[in-house]
Amino acid sequence: MKTTIKSISLIAIAILLISSCGQKKSADIPGISKELVDSASYAIGASLGSMVKQAEFGDLNMKELHKAIDDVMADKTLKVDMSLANDIITKFLTKKQESVNIINVEKGKKFLEENKAKEGVTELESGLQYKVLAEGNGNSPAPEDTIEVHYRGTLIDGTEFDSSYTRGETATLALNQFIPGWIEGVQKVSEGGKIELYIPAELAYGSQKMGVIEPGSTLIFEVELVSLRKAIIK
Repeated sequence: MKTTIKSISLIAIAILLISSCGQKKSADIPGISKELVDSASYAIGASLGSMVKQAEFGDLNMKELHKAIDDVMADKTLKVDMSLANDIITKFLTKKQESVNIINVEKGKKFLEENKAKEGVTELESGLQYKVLAEGNGNSPAPEDTIEVHYRGTLIDGTEFDSSYTRGETATLALNQFIPGWIEGVQKVSEGGKIELYIPAELAYGSQKMGVIEPGSTLIFEVELVSLRKAIIK
């Protein structure tokens, strides 16, 4: 969040610098053609738009946004004290994230409530649900064991956000390095087996946003336990 605000601030500074040059006609600035000024102007606008889009501000009043730019360019009194601008942006993003989190948690609860009634699905006391897709023929891992897995992660709407199958290589890591839902769930399958995990937000990434994973998201993982290496307990 801080990086995004800093980036937007840098673009704002760039706009101000360009606008100060724009007080003169491009023909009055040696070596700068009208075409270059137009291209730079468009590039700055595109960069600003891209940063606003990447920050996923959403629901902005574009009329107010454009007015603010016009006011800055015209040296008018601003409706917002610039010393408070970053605080206002941060507050907006925080409130938006909280709102998205609440909505997604409720969606997840509804999904899990319906899902636990499906054949083969088991719900644990923690709220984690799982379904064994294929029985293995080896040991089941403990949290400190190193596991080699193939997996696919999706949102409850089916959107895939990660897949070792797509990358064409397995992932190897100590089980206790994964999210809580994995740590608990993968212990329910043995080596060579396959399991599907239905992980509520509090056992996944909680209120954090991780790429396409929005705050409060319930996640689904299909995990194939290829092999495991027992930890050496000293």
